Amino acid sequence: MAKVFSLKNLWRKWLSSQSPRRSVIRWSKADRAGLLMVCLLIGIISSYKLLAVPELRPGDLSPFDAIAPKEDLVTDSDALQKKRSELLPLTFVQVIDEIETKRLENKLIEQLKDLETFKESNDLERISFNLNKEEKNWLKSQSNEEQNSWEKELILVSKRILSQGLVKNLASEQLKKSAIFQLSTTNKYKDPAISVGSQLIAKTFKNETNLRHDPTKSQKLFEEQITKQGIPKHPLVKKGDVIIEKGEPITQKRFDLLAHFGLIKRSPKPFEWFCKFIEALAGCGVLLLIMRREKPRLKARQALLSLGLLLIVQASKIWFGAAVSPLAIIVPPTLLLSQGIGTSSALAWMAIGSLIWPVPVSGIGEGRLLIASSASAIVALLGGRMRSRAQLLQIAVLLPFIALSVEWFFLRGQLFTANINTGNLIANPETLISEAIVVGAMLMFTILLIPIIENAFGLLTSTRLMELADQERPLLRRLSQEAPGTFEHTLMICGLAEEGARSIGADIDLIRTGALYHDVGKLHAPEWFIENQEDGINPHDKINDPFKSAEVLQAHVDEGLKLAKRYRLPAPIADFIPEHQGTLKMGYFLHQARQKDSSISESRFRYKGPTPQSKETAILMLADGCEAALRSLESGANNEQACLTIRKIVESRIRDGQLSQSNLTRAEIELVVRGFVRVWRRMRHRRLQYPVNNQNTFN
Repeated sequence: MAKVFSLKNLWRKWLSSQSPRRSVIRWSKADRAGLLMVCLLIGIISSYKLLAVPELRPGDLSPFDAIAPKEDLVTDSDALQKKRSELLPLTFVQVIDEIETKRLENKLIEQLKDLETFKESNDLERISFNLNKEEKNWLKSQSNEEQNSWEKELILVSKRILSQGLVKNLASEQLKKSAIFQLSTTNKYKDPAISVGSQLIAKTFKNETNLRHDPTKSQKLFEEQITKQGIPKHPLVKKGDVIIEKGEPITQKRFDLLAHFGLIKRSPKPFEWFCKFIEALAGCGVLLLIMRREKPRLKARQALLSLGLLLIVQASKIWFGAAVSPLAIIVPPTLLLSQGIGTSSALAWMAIGSLIWPVPVSGIGEGRLLIASSASAIVALLGGRMRSRAQLLQIAVLLPFIALSVEWFFLRGQLFTANINTGNLIANPETLISEAIVVGAMLMFTILLIPIIENAFGLLTSTRLMELADQERPLLRRLSQEAPGTFEHTLMICGLAEEGARSIGADIDLIRTGALYHDVGKLHAPEWFIENQEDGINPHDKINDPFKSAEVLQAHVDEGLKLAKRYRLPAPIADFIPEHQGTLKMGYFLHQARQKDSSISESRFRYKGPTPQSKETAILMLADGCEAALRSLESGANNEQACLTIRKIVESRIRDGQLSQSNLTRAEIELVVRGFVRVWRRMRHRRLQYPVNNQNTFN
C-alpha cells in the first residue's frame, strides 16, 4: 500500500538529508505558540497596507466621469509640501544651552590663568595670540589689583556676549568688534587693555557655540507660520464642475479633488492581501525549516532571535518608507545570524528579508536593494568562517565602502545591458556616502552586541569557541597546574576527537573546545585518577571500598558541571562533561564489588549520563575510550592492529547503547575509526637518534 503523503513525512525526509545528521531538539507547545505569534505579526506588518488601498493613484486613467458635488476649496498637496519644505529652515529655533555657556566661561577663565602664568614667568611669547610691544608692556606694568579688575571685566563682557547667543561660524573679527564695543563703553581701560581683552575673547570663542535646537519651539513656530500664511488651496471648485472625464489621466491636482470629495474609494484587496500575508508567513516557515536543518539542536529562543530581527526589519521598512537604507537593515542581522547560527540560515534570512518588502521596491531603488542583497550574501558567506573579532571589524570597516564603490562605479558606468533601466539603480553621492557611514556604524554596534546576544540567546559562535579554547583561560590553567596528567590526557584526546570530527564534517571548533573542558571535574580530587598519581600510590587501594571509589568517579562529572556553571561555560560545552561518560559501566570497581557480593546491581556502578546527544559528544566518548588503548600498543604495532583495537572499543560502546541517541551511522563510525588511526600513526612516528659526544660538546 502506497504511503500517504503528509507534512510529517516531508519534515522527516528534510531532516534526514542533513549531513552530518543530528538529533533534533523538540520545542515545547509554549515555544511553538510564541514563534507562531511572531510569524503572524510579521505577516500582518508585511501585508496590512493592502487592507485599505486607494482604488486610483496619480498617473492612472480615470474609469469614470467625476463632477464636484458641492462648492468648496480643496487643499493643494503639492503646494503644501513645497511650503513645508520652505518653512522648515526658517522655523529652526535655537535657545541658549546653559551647560555649553558654563563650559565657555570656564574656558575663558583657564585662558586668563595661563596669561597670568606666562606673565609671572616673563614668557609672554607663549601666549596663543600675537601681542605687540605696547600690549606686552601694558601687561607687565599691571599690578595684581589692576589685573584682577581687568579679568573680572572680561568675564562680565563674555557673559554679555554669551547671553545673546554665540554662533559657531561667526567670524573672529566680529567677535573682536563685539568685545571692543563692550569694553570701550566703560571708559575705564586704555587701548592695550581693550585690544588684549578682545583678542583673548575672540580666540576663546572662535568656532564655538552655546546654542542648541529646541524642537518644541521650532514646531510651534512652524505651525504659527503655516496658520499665518494659510494652507495653499486649489481655485474654488463650484458645484457641478467637471473634475475629470472617463479615460483622462489622473494628475495630482485631480487626485486631490477626487479624494477631497470622497470620490476615491479605499477598499481592501482581500486576494492581494491574502497572497502577501501567506508569502510572509511561508517565508517565516521556510526560514525555520532551513535553520532546523542546518542546526537541529536549535533552541526556540534562537529561532525567536531570527524571527524577531525579521519583525524589526519589516517594521523599519514601514516606518521609514522609501527613505529606508537596505544595507543598514539587512546586512547587520545577516552578519549576526551567520556568526551565531550558520551561513545557510543567514542566506535564507537575507533572501526572505529582501523579498517580502511591504513598500514598492521602486521607491528605494532596485539598485540599492540589489547591492544590499549582494553585500549581505558576502557577509553571510564570510561571517560563518570568521574566527576572530578582528576579522569582523575588517568587514565592518571595508564592506560599506566597497558596496558604495560598486554602486557608484558599476552602476554609474552603465555596465548593465540596454534592457535594464539603470535610472532606478543609481542614488546620489550624498546618499551613498551617508549610507556607508551609517552601515559601518551599525555593523560596529552589531559586533559589540554579539557577546551580549550570545549569552541572552544561547548562541555559540566560532569566535567564542576560539576564545574558550585559549589554554591561558583560568580554568584550563588550573587544570594544567593542579592536574597535569589529566591535562596531557585532554590534549591527546583533542587530537583524536578533532580528526574524527573532521572525517565526517562535524563541528571541529565545538569538539576541540568541549574536549578541553570535558575532564575539568577531576580538579576536585586529581590524585584519585591514575594519570595524576605519582610513585604508584593509588588512594583507591587504601580505602579498598568500590562503592566510595565509584562515587569519586561520578563526582568528577558532578563537580565538572558545577565548575562549568561557576565559570559560565556555554551549555553546548558543558554538555561534553556528562555525555562523554554517558552511562558507561565502571567495570573495575563493579568486579571488586561482586567479588564480595555477587548480587550487587550493575546500575550502582554506572555513570548517571545522559548518553551522548550529538555526534560531537559521541566522538569524544570514543576518543576518550581509545586514547589509553592506543598508547598502550607495542611499538611494532601496525595500522591493522590499531584499527582492530579501536573497533573493539567502539563495538562495546554500541552494544552498551551509548551511541543510540547520537545519530552516528555505521558509515560515519568507520570514518571516525580511520581518523583515529591516522592520529595514532602521527603519534608513534619514529625519531632519528643523534650521536652524543662524550664531551657534551656540539660542533
